[in-house]
Amino acid sequence: MRISFLVPVLFLLILNACRQKEEMLTEKEVIEVINLFDKGWKTKNARLVDSVLSDRYLYFTQSGRTFDRAGILLTAASDIYLLQTMEREQFTVQIEGNTAVVNTVWKGKGSYHGEEFDDNQRCSITVVKHKGKVRILSEHCTPIRIRKPVTDL
Repeated sequence: MRISFLVPVLFLLILNACRQKEEMLTEKEVIEVINLFDKGWKTKNARLVDSVLSDRYLYFTQSGRTFDRAGILLTAASDIYLLQTMEREQFTVQIEGNTAVVNTVWKGKGSYHGEEFDDNQRCSITVVKHKGKVRILSEHCTPIRIRKPVTDL
């Protein structure tokens, strides 16, 4: 009777250990999903952007507003947002289980609603792995302002 009780318990423990192992996120997966996201924006490929976003994706704007997944995809597919150039550098990835917070610098030139921009931003991107799929859950970018040195009078 004791053995018949232990077998299901051991099975559940092994199954749980295997499941947890599957959900572990790697730095390589994180960088790959962000590179695909950027490629989608560079090539104006809303389907590619869509393929890497979590259903619960949320973008926090510089002005304090938010865009949900649907809003970002509308922007990616429209002519209101046009990129001339863009690059992302200085990746720092912090992983905890199936979640990563990525610190990057994003630089881009283009136009949004007819207004020209030339951005240099520090971005925080949250990446998750759920049911084997790696997706971007959220992003928040803020301008990097170069401070002028204080001079003695």
